[in-house]
Amino acid sequence: MNNLLLRNIGRFCLLMFLQVVVLNHVYLGGYAMPMLYVLFILMLPTDMKRIPLLLTAFATGLVADMMSNMLGFHAMACTVVAMLRILFANRILTRGEPVVINTPSFYSVTPQYFISYLLLMLGAFYFVFFLLELFGFRGFGSMLLATILSTLTTTLLAVLYQYIFLKKENV
Repeated sequence: MNNLLLRNIGRFCLLMFLQVVVLNHVYLGGYAMPMLYVLFILMLPTDMKRIPLLLTAFATGLVADMMSNMLGFHAMACTVVAMLRILFANRILTRGEPVVINTPSFYSVTPQYFISYLLLMLGAFYFVFFLLELFGFRGFGSMLLATILSTLTTTLLAVLYQYIFLKKENV
């Protein structure tokens, strides 16, 4: 099997395990809900085709939904993130240059570009997720606060994850 495929399968298992066992039980101040498993979608190769990327994102969200007993919120939010990733990943990560990045990370991309990428994608994920959970616009202010705090918390956890689990030579 391909080494990159094995690394992505391992990353999926590790991130989903961390999400289900630890992060699903963490609510910081009642607003911040870290969902680190989304990092799996964001770290897939930039040359991945559209349909496999969308199906992978949907399946990832579906697994998260089953593990957290949700009604498809994760699947929808992950699919939206995959669609946005198709539109914006190359513009943000490589500034439009025709470069293939096997594992977008701090080690393969300039850190400020990667943080911009994380903030945009995670912000979109949480906005869709909390909007679906709210199922309307009542309480929109608290939803925006939860979106911002969750995005910042998950971005910080993503940075820590990369420093702990990724090595420069593996990227």
